[in-house]
Amino acid sequence: MSSVEKSYYFDNAATAFPQAPGVAEAMTDYLTRVGCNVGRGDYQPAYAAAERVLEVREKLCRRFGAPDPRNVIFTPGCTYGLNAVLKGVLKPGDLVAASPMEHNAVLRPLKQLERQGVRIQWLPCADTGELLLDQAAERLTKDVRLCVLTHASNVCGTLMPVEAVGRLCRERGIFFCVDAAQSAGLVPVNMDAMGIDAVAMPAHKGLLGPQGLGVLLLTDALAEAMEPLISGGTGSRSDLLEMPPFLPDRLEPGTLNLPGIYGLGAALDWWERQDMAALRHREERLTGHLIARLAEYEEDGLRVLGTREEKKQVGVVSVDFLGRDNAECASRLERDYGIQTRCGLHCAPLAHKTLGTYPQGTVRFSVGPFTRFEDIDYVQGAVAEILCE
Repeated sequence: MSSVEKSYYFDNAATAFPQAPGVAEAMTDYLTRVGCNVGRGDYQPAYAAAERVLEVREKLCRRFGAPDPRNVIFTPGCTYGLNAVLKGVLKPGDLVAASPMEHNAVLRPLKQLERQGVRIQWLPCADTGELLLDQAAERLTKDVRLCVLTHASNVCGTLMPVEAVGRLCRERGIFFCVDAAQSAGLVPVNMDAMGIDAVAMPAHKGLLGPQGLGVLLLTDALAEAMEPLISGGTGSRSDLLEMPPFLPDRLEPGTLNLPGIYGLGAALDWWERQDMAALRHREERLTGHLIARLAEYEEDGLRVLGTREEKKQVGVVSVDFLGRDNAECASRLERDYGIQTRCGLHCAPLAHKTLGTYPQGTVRFSVGPFTRFEDIDYVQGAVAEILCE
């Protein structure tokens, strides 16, 4: 427990805090005033709830360049969406391409599928976390069924060349799935422009919505190639013993997380009132400020990972306290200074091997829209005191 009264939140890569204004109120409004299901009840509140769900689909469709609102699938989270694509498309004998910078939300399903006969083609990355595009292009051959790639590393923030990979995949007839867990929000993501067939994202990170909800956006071609991960009631075509053949119902069994969708809708409403370019520019400035402040102590035993160029990454910066226990340093930051970070391997062991920080891991700082520049200056002072001991 921290011994200081004020806390400084630097764990936005795990979950954003605070969420967008209006999120909690929208969820409370649903729970206290609406409360009913959609696609089941034949009464006005159910129709009103269904209209709100459609509005949120439409907002997501416009923002991320999906083909149609029906191609916007609500899931329990980003991890579920990635599993749904990987396990729904890949069959024994198929070849899938992925980078070592992926999160375990991709790596663990791939390991399961590998045991079932799916082959994996690894796309090489530099020790900054950047994809080596020329070498990757040589491995993205036409016999690859699907390529899955993180848009931004959850360890060091490095952005991947999604548009270039999407173009290659489109030219070669490869399905392209993007994990946008760390990018959806401030960094532009457009399925059509970037050649993306599937993009998965959580509500609770860059979108500033609630936990327990994810979004999966799909092209018709990929959706047709997918076998539903789970099946169940949809409120539509109850006469069928198979899942309905149309979207979104085919991939949305069971009751939707309606409080979460109402909360996400409020977050999207808030985002629509913001200057997106200005917020992204501010994130870049915050990230650059954090990198610069931490890099001042490299000669004192602190290694800053990644590209160290704010325009090439999101607001995630990892450091390695060389010769020290990173877990102890993270604990000190919280206990003595109220600075909340994340320490360890960040559910991305191959990323840490690529970056040269396995098995010790790193201490990760991640900024958000509500982080202040003076908070970063405070972090610098705390890190300096720990290093000087």
